[in-house]
Amino acid sequence: MSVLTVASQPYAGQRPGTSGLRKKVTVFQQAHYLENFVQAIFDVVPELNGATLVLGGDGRFYNRVAVQTILKMAAANGVAKVLVGQAGLLSTPAVSCIIRKYAAVGGIVLSASHNPGGPDGDFGIKYNVNNGGPAPEKITEAIYTRTTTINQYKTYTAADLDIDVVGEYTLGNMQVVVLDSVADYAELMADLFDFDAIRAWFAAGHQMRFDAMSAASGPYAKRILEDLLGAPQGTVVNGIPLPDFGGLHPDPNPVYADDLVAHLFGERGSVVSDFGAASDGDADRNMILGRHFIVTPSDSLAVMAANAEKIKGYTRGIAGVARSMPTSCAVDAVAKKRGIACFETPTGWKFFGNLLDAGQVTLCGEESYGTGSDHVREKDGVWAVLFWLNLLAVTGQSVQTIVQQHWQEYGRHFYSRHDYEALDTLAANDLMAHLRRQLPTLAGQTLGEFTVQLADDFAYDDPIDGSRSEQQGIRVVMTDGSRVVFRLSGTGTDGATLRVYLEKFVSDPAGHTVPTQTALAGLIAIAEQLAQIKARTGREAATVVT
Repeated sequence: MSVLTVASQPYAGQRPGTSGLRKKVTVFQQAHYLENFVQAIFDVVPELNGATLVLGGDGRFYNRVAVQTILKMAAANGVAKVLVGQAGLLSTPAVSCIIRKYAAVGGIVLSASHNPGGPDGDFGIKYNVNNGGPAPEKITEAIYTRTTTINQYKTYTAADLDIDVVGEYTLGNMQVVVLDSVADYAELMADLFDFDAIRAWFAAGHQMRFDAMSAASGPYAKRILEDLLGAPQGTVVNGIPLPDFGGLHPDPNPVYADDLVAHLFGERGSVVSDFGAASDGDADRNMILGRHFIVTPSDSLAVMAANAEKIKGYTRGIAGVARSMPTSCAVDAVAKKRGIACFETPTGWKFFGNLLDAGQVTLCGEESYGTGSDHVREKDGVWAVLFWLNLLAVTGQSVQTIVQQHWQEYGRHFYSRHDYEALDTLAANDLMAHLRRQLPTLAGQTLGEFTVQLADDFAYDDPIDGSRSEQQGIRVVMTDGSRVVFRLSGTGTDGATLRVYLEKFVSDPAGHTVPTQTALAGLIAIAEQLAQIKARTGREAATVVT
């Protein structure tokens, strides 16, 4: 057994997107493709030499192969210790938790999050830094730059390790610790939430349904909900992680978690569950439902901010809140009334990291079914579900009552996202360029029933490190606060994905029961008028509407 240097050559297009490098599995299976990117990480982060690294992924196809590859490369590159999840499985928030608990220099997360899995599906890899959060752009850009010139990588010639058994092993001079994937994370959750109150809620006969979508959240949900909190066996469905997610699309929204929605809306017989939830491929996203009621992610964040003091780990209050720019302004209304700071950032959890580290915010969230707090530096699906469970337990109210009372106090922000997936990349870029050309002339224009107050291409100046991020999405803001936002997603692997975000504020409770798409019809028409989506993409309708 020895260190082996392998000759390689660069692959084009290894620039990390919003959440790391995501490509088709078949791309990662090319000779030296994964190895080039991993070696670039070790080259750009020399602090890993002699340090501790955390490693794990969501269990999708190619996860096990990648774990063994990275373990051998870590040994060859001088890493002193690797903490790896049992069977190679660690949820993304669990990676963040473990980095922070054991003071690791960083972590490698193997996931394509909510993208489909399997041999023909997607795979992904990203590097997290020592605060537990995704690497900032200066590091991801340095990794990409290194991939453009790389001509060799180092690995250790050895047999694969048995990562299915918890214990300690050696690989050359490197120690490998196979961890119980759930234990450290479950301990953190017990510190944050009133487990006794939640146990009492279940003991009183309340029921819930958690759809793990055959992905990473299954072991976490089963251990915490069923084993520690006393939820009936079978509360967690699709709870065993599968390489292809059982053929499911692991994106927790009403379109892809339709079986859960049908259950909570009585389409599978009588509704017995008081609460429903789902999580995604790597367990960092969440969807929240009540009986005959779906909570939008934007409303979920706002409700959390308004009720944080009722939750064990947040009784001292919250320092501030942050949301991604496309996320609705519902949480802004809470922050304004409570006199706390509210930050608007680009999409991508890495932008919340500086604010969290500086103590400027406690809660943060994105409209793409992601919410989190300062307990880790990633969005956290199981944490969000436990937050809602704790809120149900201490208030004795239903999901619907909590949200509708929130609307009565703060008004309702009608909100929807229309996704146009797998577009021709050239056509999508041309559409965005067409929108940018209109920006200087839009302010003051009357569009339908609205008057444009502001139109820009969102740029963000980080208040902590002074960095600037430009072209983060096109905003068209109306005088009444309504918005249309256009953005190309950075998480897809097939062509381009155009996301159109629509928001309208209604203060009068009499208008809160209008169907969402009806309330937003005027803005939907404006989006088409401005972007010429049908003419420029050939699409008659969005692929997914949430």
